[in-house]
Amino acid sequence: MITGKNYIGNKLSAKGSVTHHTINPKLNIETPTPFFEATIDEVNEAVDLAWGVFKEYRKVSGTRRAEFLNAIADEILALDQELIDAYTTESGLPEGRAIGERGRTVFQLRSFADLVAKEDWRENTIDEAIPDRQPLPKEDLRRTLIPLGPVVVFAASNFPLAFSTAGGDTASALAAGCPVIVKAHAMHSGTAELVASAIIKAAEKTGMPNGVFSNLMGRGRTVGTALVEHPKVKAVGFTGSIAGGRALFDLASQREEPIPVFAEMGSINPVVITSKAISNRSAEIAKTYAGSITLGTGQFCTNPGLILTVEGPKTQEFVNDLAEKTVAIEAQCMLHPNIKKGFVENGASVTSQAGVEVVGTIQGELDANYAASLIATVSGADFLANPKTSQEVFGPFSLVVRCKDEAELLEVINNLEGQLTGTIIAEEEEYGNLHDLVDALENRVGRIIFNGVPTGVEVCPAMQHGGPYPASTDSRFGAVGANSIKRWVRPISYQSFPKELLPEALRK
Repeated sequence: MITGKNYIGNKLSAKGSVTHHTINPKLNIETPTPFFEATIDEVNEAVDLAWGVFKEYRKVSGTRRAEFLNAIADEILALDQELIDAYTTESGLPEGRAIGERGRTVFQLRSFADLVAKEDWRENTIDEAIPDRQPLPKEDLRRTLIPLGPVVVFAASNFPLAFSTAGGDTASALAAGCPVIVKAHAMHSGTAELVASAIIKAAEKTGMPNGVFSNLMGRGRTVGTALVEHPKVKAVGFTGSIAGGRALFDLASQREEPIPVFAEMGSINPVVITSKAISNRSAEIAKTYAGSITLGTGQFCTNPGLILTVEGPKTQEFVNDLAEKTVAIEAQCMLHPNIKKGFVENGASVTSQAGVEVVGTIQGELDANYAASLIATVSGADFLANPKTSQEVFGPFSLVVRCKDEAELLEVINNLEGQLTGTIIAEEEEYGNLHDLVDALENRVGRIIFNGVPTGVEVCPAMQHGGPYPASTDSRFGAVGANSIKRWVRPISYQSFPKELLPEALRK
């Protein structure tokens, strides 16, 4: 049952008088439950509780943490239709998407459970002593990974489950041995509370210490700022806008003890389509990318917001076809009025720039929070001359850049900000000529897709979901897959230690 209260450990709390309501974007009305925004006292209580149990939780065995993560997955599934209904009501997303995202959330939890049930992920390394080595003896050295401490996770707007309360950041931090305090997204407060209740039940059933998880609510910056600035918080996970992620990064770096902020932020995900590919399969590519651009109303961090090609005899035909197929797809509801407002404003900002031409958009009156898909085009020269043409438009939008030649196309890529993904659409006979393009993309993106679409992020060890700034704040790490656990740990070496004082896995 949704109460509208914060979870401070296993205690429901509503000390403040400030409340907010979520919005049903399809009906464009507020939902009835008032949600109590956390006070500074409640923030401090949650962090102090997390810090207090960290010493115990960091020592909990991987096997027991795996039981905890699997229990969370079980409790999320037990919420059944109540969770699905809250999700669809607060997000405007369809039930099929809710069920799919719940499945991904459960899969992530179980994947991290499998990971930490064994010790391999810690990269334990043993270098035994060589006392008779010349000219100097070698000391015994043993290295492992240990958790950082309490982690604050900021829930995402576009994934109410998989990148939110029990999403990848929370799952990986709990797996690593770090207590977690979630700052729930104000748009999905009811969904967040239900998932938080599942985590609390799982913690109690598996004997985890009270305070290993808390869920706090709040709009604006007050709660988030207080969490990031708290001296007992040791790391931050964030998925959202460049402005939001950078603000948290700056707060964390200005602390007396700076802490890492692992933020996955903006990306326009360039797609390079060769002239030969357009000549050979223009209609097929246009259909595929119309679907990718409008998938989930374009509300993915991997949405293909930029398409690059070299001007050729069929370029304009392809652009027109892409526009026609994109706007033919029925308009869909966006997550929230503020997101719709941002889509309209940012789309207008890009399309008002010199040389940008709108090729297609849905015409006519739409319901309040529904998005009119938009395809625009610009020359390579105009794109290079104006940085405003490369801003992210979060929604069903893509800008086609028509470059005069291969050199200009490479110049465009080299002048892009860091991106999550880059895609190449090309023919087999062109493979020998693509090395410079691959090299250019490698320096700008975290993942390169070949003859596919960037939308869709597989949860597996080989996935890299993160890229050079501002796609993320640290391109050495990703927010998806087993390796994301490395964000919440640090290496430590033990030199000449008696074995009985070593962590068990290093006593060999």
